Amino acid sequence: MTTVHESAVPAALAELSVWPASATESRPGDLAVGGVPLTELADRFGTPVYVLDEAEVRDRCRTYRNAFPDAEVLYAAKAFLCRAMARWMDEEGLGLDVCSAGELELAVTAGFPPERMVLHGNAKSPRDLETALRLGVGRVVIDSPSEIARLAAAVGPGGHQKVMVRVVPGIGAGGHEKIRTGTDDQKFGLSLTDGHAQHAIARILGRPQLELTGLHCHLGSQITSVKPYLAAVRRMVGLMARLREQHGLVLPELDLGGGHGIAYRPGEDALDLTSLARKVRRELAGSCAAAGLPVPRLVIEPGRAIAGPAGVAVYRVLSVKRSGGNVFVAVDGGMSDNPRPALYGVRYAPRLAGRHSTAERARVTVAGRHCEAGDILAADAELPADVRPGDLLAVPVAGAYHLSMASGYNLVGRPPVAAVRDGHARLLVRRESMADIRGRDVGL
Repeated sequence: MTTVHESAVPAALAELSVWPASATESRPGDLAVGGVPLTELADRFGTPVYVLDEAEVRDRCRTYRNAFPDAEVLYAAKAFLCRAMARWMDEEGLGLDVCSAGELELAVTAGFPPERMVLHGNAKSPRDLETALRLGVGRVVIDSPSEIARLAAAVGPGGHQKVMVRVVPGIGAGGHEKIRTGTDDQKFGLSLTDGHAQHAIARILGRPQLELTGLHCHLGSQITSVKPYLAAVRRMVGLMARLREQHGLVLPELDLGGGHGIAYRPGEDALDLTSLARKVRRELAGSCAAAGLPVPRLVIEPGRAIAGPAGVAVYRVLSVKRSGGNVFVAVDGGMSDNPRPALYGVRYAPRLAGRHSTAERARVTVAGRHCEAGDILAADAELPADVRPGDLLAVPVAGAYHLSMASGYNLVGRPPVAAVRDGHARLLVRRESMADIRGRDVGL
């Protein structure tokens, strides 16, 4: 086992840099979030449990509103959605970016105004479109030529629906090849390079029941540089200028998507939001001035950057064993509640919670409980060398793309979500029970 001497370990303050701002450690090992000790949450709700800091979510919404005061900010619901989250977004003045009838209907049941939602998706089902029209979604983002005819037919000759077109600008950006969506070699959108975007726009203009309000692009996820967004602005404004020349069309909106990168471990890079806002506004104004266009209203869609740092996953250690020179610390969750390490090789920085250890740090592999060799939550994690069964491990930056991507693998049931704020905790989403699982199994 490889040990790491205490002198090489970052200070406690640095270790908490990727945790919610409310995270405290009153005594070594006594971690609390939102004024609630993690041990208390584990005892009350069981493990695994996901903890969402409400104040952190709201603060991040306000940070976006302040950075982009003239833009429309849509929370990307795919990162994580529950009814409480939808209500928080509504109260903080954000819209919603939804990708299915399910996300749309859940938000509406929480009282979220459908006209402040945008429906995305590269393969929208008939149910998705029917639900969007029935509930009155604000805009539908056209992602393929076939959607134009289907949506127009669903709207009907006397109806009306605002739409945008998702344009692929031919820009590669993102933390992993599987989450890069701005290039021509993937499933999303309509290419600017080969003219498919322009052809789709011309077809939409021939459908009077569809009102084209703007262009949309999304470059990918976990982008930590401002430069790709500036390149996207230039290319999208260039397309807007051509549309004015060809069709006399001046579009009032430009949606630059999201993908704003965050740090998952201390010392990692994150996108500088202040710099992004300042430089995008400047580039947009300059490009429009050069093209003789009015500046369109900007739309952005942060998801991970709002929800991710506000979440903490708490697991209990089930076993510790040595194998092949490695130490495996197995916990009671895994790829069923967080598939991202298996999908993208994401790395986390778990911490021991609820117990102070004076042992030296050791490099271990935090493994999940599932029947897959790839079920690894954190490789090369630094934990006290005396970590043992019964200990609690807390994983920060767990608020996005964990439970939203959770599965029913091994029928272990998905974990609950608890919100914390000002020393109080409440359940937002209960644990999936065996009764839930049996209830869906109707055949013998």
